[in-house]
Amino acid sequence: MHRPSRRSFLGLGGSALALAFTTDLADPWTAQAAVKGDYPFRLGVASGDPLPDRVILWTRLAAEPLQPLGGLPFAKLKVEWEIAEDEGFTRRARHGSAWARPEYGHSVHIDAKGLEPGREYFYRFRSGGEISPTGRTKTAPAPGSSPDSLRLAFASCASWPDGYYTAYRHLADENPDVVFHLGDYLYEYGIRPTGGNRDIPVPEQYRVQCDTLDRYRIQYGLYKSDPDLQAAHHRAPWIVTWDDHEVLDNWAGRHGPGGDVTEQDYLVIRANAFRAFWENMPVRVPPVEGPDARIYRRFTFGDLAEFNVLDTRQYRDDQVCGDGQRIGCEERLDPARQMLGAEQETWLLDGLAASPAKWNVLAQQIAMIQLDFDPGPAQQLSMDLWDGYKAAKDRVVNGMVDRQVSNPVVLTGDIHYNLAGELKQNFDDPSSRTVGVEFVCTSITSGGNGNPDTGLPPGGSDPVNPHLRFSSYQRGYVSCEVTRDQWRADYKVIPYVDRPGAPVSTRASLVTLDGAPGLNAL
Repeated sequence: MHRPSRRSFLGLGGSALALAFTTDLADPWTAQAAVKGDYPFRLGVASGDPLPDRVILWTRLAAEPLQPLGGLPFAKLKVEWEIAEDEGFTRRARHGSAWARPEYGHSVHIDAKGLEPGREYFYRFRSGGEISPTGRTKTAPAPGSSPDSLRLAFASCASWPDGYYTAYRHLADENPDVVFHLGDYLYEYGIRPTGGNRDIPVPEQYRVQCDTLDRYRIQYGLYKSDPDLQAAHHRAPWIVTWDDHEVLDNWAGRHGPGGDVTEQDYLVIRANAFRAFWENMPVRVPPVEGPDARIYRRFTFGDLAEFNVLDTRQYRDDQVCGDGQRIGCEERLDPARQMLGAEQETWLLDGLAASPAKWNVLAQQIAMIQLDFDPGPAQQLSMDLWDGYKAAKDRVVNGMVDRQVSNPVVLTGDIHYNLAGELKQNFDDPSSRTVGVEFVCTSITSGGNGNPDTGLPPGGSDPVNPHLRFSSYQRGYVSCEVTRDQWRADYKVIPYVDRPGAPVSTRASLVTLDGAPGLNAL
């Protein structure tokens, strides 16, 4: 992680929803349901990776989320699922059953196929006579179609002890077509007895940092028990990628944190982290069995938008000059340095070249625009961001220019700041060609309450980073309305996270127009 100075039924809890279902005696599922003390759906449900004819449906059985196996026996458990065109499940589209296996943390990933493109569905699970909460999801538009619009939200960086997930609840209330989560879904750090800013006691096993599979599992159990996070998952399909804190702070490829952690130990930790990530996310990725897993992938929404979901951690070279912010680090200019790795970089540029979409999007983790943190004449850049891998950044930016990619848009997380900037071919020359735009979302909670009095007004120009058009140090997310004529980004912020119930407001709205790269404030 880099820091600049380094209401509807879908929101009900699982037990309450199961009780509600038992009153619907016309439904054979709910007629057999009975609420017990070992309700297994305390982590909610989720959907993700939507395609035109299918979507991943996820749940993980856990009667006691803060236990490694969720308080369940080490045995496979049968889980039934159904997906329907209506909330009452009278028009069932598909159904089936699967085994929740203990070796996978009793998680279930259903690739629900044979669906209609571009339509809303509702889904739920049943196990042991208990009914899960109901989730809403939506498939992608048909290939070759020309949708008029797309509503999405994106978010990142949600440290549970740093505060309440109120921003997720407001995101859910917007009913987006899809949600992108750009990393740091959780943090690997140990948690104090008081639970940090939440002031909620947590058990002793949370004191130590995550390293074993069991330790990562209970970290996910704590995070995913949050009702506001569950509400956001229940409302829309998610497309997720990881950043550093799903594993270890600032990990880079085969390079861990050093110190007492050997490379061999680090790779074991990474394998445990990857496995836990897969178990707890609605991803169309094969079960993870080691320290390597391909999660970069592509999603197309007709000819309106294509999203390239990147992995900027697993294939990168180590940070140079000791990491952190550095002045005059020549090693960052090494033309051989890799951020995406050769295979992913080729996949990205080839895909961009072939894309028929009007908007071509990089959904990724770390700031691509240049960020100089020294207010004076010196240039102080972060070695963990794309600035620390200049040649790799130049290959991507120039590659988009050479391939005449239509309307490049970069969506980014990580930095705990809201930023909006113009993607330049040469950031050291303010008059250089503008290639595309980048929208950086702040954190959901990480960093605490933030400060509403800092930042750059929308449409302004920062004297140190003249390509910036907006910044603020607050918590929240970004909501986007994409049409054939423009991409609009609304920066949604909340005033505090150290207590629940914060209201939401729009701090800034910026647009970029089709065929005219650059940012305009509304």
